Amino acid sequence: MIKGIIFDLDGTLIDSMNVWCETDRTFLRENGIENPPEDISDRVKKLTIDKASELFISEFGLECTVEYTIQRIEEIVQHEYFYNIPLKTGVIELLDFLDLQGIPYGVATVTYKNLAETALKRLGIYERMKFLLTVAEYPQGKKTPDMYMKCAEIMGFAPENVLIVEDSLHCIETAVRAGFMTAGVYDNLSGNDSDSIIKISDYYFNRIIEIKDIL
Repeated sequence: MIKGIIFDLDGTLIDSMNVWCETDRTFLRENGIENPPEDISDRVKKLTIDKASELFISEFGLECTVEYTIQRIEEIVQHEYFYNIPLKTGVIELLDFLDLQGIPYGVATVTYKNLAETALKRLGIYERMKFLLTVAEYPQGKKTPDMYMKCAEIMGFAPENVLIVEDSLHCIETAVRAGFMTAGVYDNLSGNDSDSIIKISDYYFNRIIEIKDIL
């Protein structure tokens, strides 16, 4: 029985993944890499911000610090989070339904805390969240289930009664290993992993509003 829900942010609640792909390339071009590898965003999407910054520096021989890299990437994406990135279609309708059902929910994300908070507030759903956990609290991101476990603890439910909604395969793998129920949601930038996500998830949806059908 699903008693609570943990939502991913990017690619799940908000339509932001294209922003991150373009940011990777913008940052590398700023630092002299005129033709960044086509697969660079696919490679770093599994990493925390710290680890992605380390990869940029080591692989491309950049003469900058991890701290500068983190700061500059946040600066590049900040405008989009503050002003432009929209909710995915159906999010408000789903949250309204969850509220009516008395099912608590919140967000676990590897995005910068400031960006996540600002976007959720601008989009009018921050106050509806029971929690927002980010890499600020859990620097290891979603490679371990610690962030998810804390979310479940906040709600007061065991993992088997909590549904984790994600668009990324590696995050769903972590959730499955920790004993959570999982739902994969399609995003155009993770579409190549759809078959693998379907195989290991309890549920898979093309649109987030379809989660209503299992509650």
